[in-house]
Amino acid sequence: MIYSAQDFKFNPPRKVAFARRILIKPDASVVAAHPATTSRETLAAVIAGIRRHSDADIIFLEGPSVSERAHEVFKQLGYDFPRVIAVDVRDCSYVEVENLLPKPFVLQSIWVPNVVLSCDFLISVSSFRVVDEATCGFTLKNMLGLLPAAKYGPGLSLLREKFHRLDLHGLIADLYFTLPCDLGIIDSRLRQVGGRVEPFGRVFVGDPAEVDARAAQLAGVRARYLDLIEMGRSMLLHRDSIENVEAPSAND
Repeated sequence: MIYSAQDFKFNPPRKVAFARRILIKPDASVVAAHPATTSRETLAAVIAGIRRHSDADIIFLEGPSVSERAHEVFKQLGYDFPRVIAVDVRDCSYVEVENLLPKPFVLQSIWVPNVVLSCDFLISVSSFRVVDEATCGFTLKNMLGLLPAAKYGPGLSLLREKFHRLDLHGLIADLYFTLPCDLGIIDSRLRQVGGRVEPFGRVFVGDPAEVDARAAQLAGVRARYLDLIEMGRSMLLHRDSIENVEAPSAND
C-alpha cells in the first residue's frame, strides 16, 4: 500500500499485537538528513501505530558506518522516542544462521546479531534512494546494515576480499532467505534518484519484496535482487516437490 506521508498513520499487521519484542531496522548508518536516513516523522508514526496495539519491547538496531555508537547517531537524528531500546550491531553477540537456499547466491550461512533471533517481528524502514542501478535497493538492502563488521568488515570489506567481485544483489537475496523480514516500509517523504532530491510525499508499506518492486518501478530502475529472490523461491519449490515425491507413503 502507498500512503500520503502528510497524514500517514501506521496500522500494523495483527501479528504485532501478540509480539513480545519488535525489532525496527531504520536507515540510519550516518548522521544526515532525510532522505539519506529515515525521517523522524515516519518512525514516530510507526511507533505510535505499534503502541496502539501492543506494549511489546521496541528495539532500534543499526550498524553505523561511523565511529559513533548507534544511540549517539539516533540522538542526533532526533530518534528520541520513549520506551525504545537503541542497540548497536557492534555491541551484540553473533549467531551463524544457515541459508535456506539449496544453492546460495553468495553465502552458505550468514552471521547475524543474536538480538534479531530473539525478536518476534522485524520491520525494515528504509528511505527512497537510488544512486545507480548497480546498487539499487530499498527495504531489503537496508537489512545489510545488520551484518556485523566484526565478521564482514566495515562496508563488507572482508567479503569483498573473499569474493573478487561481491555480488551485492546476490547477498541481499541470500539475506532474504536467511533472515526473513516481516514488513517493509519505504519512507519517501523526499526521494533521491541519481543526484536529484525531490519531494515525493509517500510512504510504502507491505511485503518487503513487493514494496521494493513498486519503488524500483517508480524510479525506473531494475532491482536485480528481486529477480534472484524469484529464482530462490523456485529453487525451494523444486526442492520441496522432489522431497514430497521421494517421501514414502503411509501404505509403503
